[in-house]
Parts: sequence; C-alpha cells; structure tokens
Amino acid sequence: MRPSIVLFGDSITEESFGEGGWGAHLANHYSRSGDVVLRGYSGYNTRWASLVADRAFSAIPASAAVAAVTVFFGANDASLPDRASAFQHVPLPEYRDNLRAICALLRARWPSAALILVTPPPVDERGRVRFPRNGDASGLPERTNEAAGRYARACVEVARQRGLRAIDLWSRMQEFPGWETAFLRDGLHLTPTGNRLLFEEVVFALRDANLSLEALPADLPLCSDIDPDNAVRCFEEE
Repeated sequence: MRPSIVLFGDSITEESFGEGGWGAHLANHYSRSGDVVLRGYSGYNTRWASLVADRAFSAIPASAAVAAVTVFFGANDASLPDRASAFQHVPLPEYRDNLRAICALLRARWPSAALILVTPPPVDERGRVRFPRNGDASGLPERTNEAAGRYARACVEVARQRGLRAIDLWSRMQEFPGWETAFLRDGLHLTPTGNRLLFEEVVFALRDANLSLEALPADLPLCSDIDPDNAVRCFEEE
C-alpha cells in the first residue's frame, strides 16, 4: 500500500498545491512512491483546527498507511488581539494546548505516523501594511514578526516536549538576506522561492523519519523492469 503524507494547516497549506507550491513539489517528489493528501484551511487558527480535526480526517481511514503528517498552524493565532485580524488571535498558552491536542488526536489515529510541526513563518510588517486585510486603513500591520517569533518558539517547544520533529521556518527564513521579499509575497504568504525552501525542509524532515525516496519502494514495476515478452509475470503480486 502506498504511504500517505498528510498536510494539515492554514492558508499556507491550503494553497500549497498551487503552481510552485510546497505541497505540489512534495506530490511530484513522491509521485511513484507515496500520496500527498491536502487538508488546508485558510484563515484557521489552532482553536478552530482542533475543533474540526476529526471531521477533516474522517475521509482518511484510520487503517490507511499514513506515514507522516505536517501540522502547520500559528500564523493566524499570532494575529495581534487589537488589530484588524483580532478575531483570529489565540493566546499563546492556548496555542500550546491546542497543538498538544491536535498531536494527541493524530497520534491516536495513526500511532506510527511521523508528526512534523512547522512554525509560522516570519512576518514582514511593511509587506502586511502594503496588503491590508479587509480594507483596513489604520496603516498598522495586523501581525508583527516579534509576535510570530513567540508562537514559533512555542511550536518548537511543544515538539521538543513531545519528542516530535519541528521545522523552525521562522528562524530558517531569516537566515537569508532579503527574506522579506524573497520568501514572502505579501509579508506572510510564500513566494515560489519560499515554497521551495519549505519543501526542502519538509523533505529533510521526512528523510529523518526514514521516508526518503531511497527508503520507499516505487509503486508497481518501473518500465525498465518490465519484460515485454512476459509482462504478466512482472505484474504478479508477490
């Protein structure tokens, strides 16, 4: 049975199957060895995600060969409580609790799956002002990089406490000069280059979980392995 890699997150996950998206890159990367399943919900925070997680995964049987799940929330939780996206804000202690609850649900559903937590990305505040939300004319960003950093550190902390893998996207992106426009198209969502960086980080994490291309068998015989004079034998189940 082909293993599945489930992507669970907010808009950065929802749009990941678009052209140049990190999910599309993953689907291409594992095209002959695994299925990438999208569960992305634009605008969601961990409070809402924890409430709908059971429903979100209901179409994926508990017996399915789910090998890994990425959990990528926090960008909306970190919205400032007194700005235009206040309705998405989740206090930091609750964010930690919600992440733990989501991980517990996933662990109960797929005990052997590798869980990979992804921190929110950094925020380019000038970019957020250039692309105001819902016609906000305050001239103030509804998110800050400092706030996103607090949630990123909390995400890494939860992963450490649970013995899970974490991708610290907030820190990783800021290692590069000009990250504000190289990786973020509107101060928050990813450019093709940002998507590529995240794809590479996810592949590294999956490799650590023994889910590299080298470790996974190809689905059905490769064309080069098929005997044209006895194709039936090549397709017999072992």
